[in-house]
Amino acid sequence: MALFGTNGVRGIANEYITPEVAVNLARCLGTYMGSKGTVVIGCDTRISGHMLKSAAVAGALSTGLSVIDVGIVPTPSILYYVRDFTDAGIIVTASHNPRQYNGIKFIAGDGSEFSRDAEKDIEKIYSSGKYSTVSWEKTGRFRTDPGVNEYYVRNIIKSVNAEAIRSRRFKVVADTGCGAGSLTLPFLLRELGCQVLTLEAQLDGTFPWRNPEPLPESLTELTNLVKMTGADLGVAQDGDADRVVFVDENGQFVNDDVLLAMMAKYMVGHEKGPLVTPVSSSQRMVDVAKEEGVQLYWTAVGSINVARKMMEVNAVFGGEGNGGLIFPKHQYCRDGAMGCAKVLEILAGGKKLSDLEKSVPQYFNEKTKVPAENTHTTMEIVKNEASGLGYKMDTTDGVKIWYEDGWVLMRPSGTEPIFRIFAEAKDQKRAKELMQEGLNMVTRAEKLSALK
Repeated sequence: MALFGTNGVRGIANEYITPEVAVNLARCLGTYMGSKGTVVIGCDTRISGHMLKSAAVAGALSTGLSVIDVGIVPTPSILYYVRDFTDAGIIVTASHNPRQYNGIKFIAGDGSEFSRDAEKDIEKIYSSGKYSTVSWEKTGRFRTDPGVNEYYVRNIIKSVNAEAIRSRRFKVVADTGCGAGSLTLPFLLRELGCQVLTLEAQLDGTFPWRNPEPLPESLTELTNLVKMTGADLGVAQDGDADRVVFVDENGQFVNDDVLLAMMAKYMVGHEKGPLVTPVSSSQRMVDVAKEEGVQLYWTAVGSINVARKMMEVNAVFGGEGNGGLIFPKHQYCRDGAMGCAKVLEILAGGKKLSDLEKSVPQYFNEKTKVPAENTHTTMEIVKNEASGLGYKMDTTDGVKIWYEDGWVLMRPSGTEPIFRIFAEAKDQKRAKELMQEGLNMVTRAEKLSALK
């Protein structure tokens, strides 16, 4: 089983992701870097975060790396800091995963997440158990820096038309879900001249009201408060604040794929250039690319894959249909706060969020997931069955089957022992039928894999 999943190393804290694992992963990084350089280490609000961060600090110091401990920070905040000030970074987070999970992600010196090749190098060191360890007098220096989040917010403001946003005096309801975004998003919005109402803005790693993933069904308080107060929009983030979702002025959840296509249309409308998105994204992205006359590139699921392809093709914009928006002129990673600021910049032009939703083609999307113990074997069985159907098939990541009136994607999660099924069609009934077909295919395959 691979150590790294779609985004870092993840598992249940103190069962799979233990202090020993954190120490050794940090020792791997020090070994990989030749025991030279400075690494910044931070975490999100999960209650296991400080335990694992402390272990990672110890591991890095033992290899001779100097360490800057930045405490609780959003993932995009620490990536921005690494890009400008240090040689690498470690973020302790499980992003949108349930509260019992945690994880470790590595950040390269350019402020991007580690490439897949770099992850493989780390994995080889981890498997060998041979780490660089320096003598007592050469262990790394340690210090803290409490200014990371302030620096990040200040630079987001520089990256958007702040004056246009301030002139509108937007009323915004912000649900940071007790996550790391509580330390940045409300303050960013106030600096942009917004009247801000906050929900779950206290730091609480038990995530008492909702899971870290901001799904429509968990945002009822946000939607109700937007309608009750007459707010211009509502915004919600996941646990490490690299993703963002919205509720329009009518209290309606903005479909993630609609948000992605809407932002893509805005970005290429101002600067022509390629778009990049994973195979799980909507046909809307194809339509936007054709309408604007730009190239669209597909990747495997995962922000690392999207960001690396964006660098390769000099993309104007990229992202995932889960609220993960990447603005390359700001930085090559998903950035929830930057996504929120960009949406406000668009709205500063005079339109309402509900109007912008109507500006992109309409499709119906369905998503579900199912537990899977034997994901590799199950995937092979699904591929064999799908290849016999006679439809166009894409195996960039999992299996995506293109029907005449829609598509279905079945892929094993890189962060949990589950299969994710995505479906899309012009008709909602058909989208549900395609999702069910994918679910049935995976369920049959899982039963067969259990017999092998």
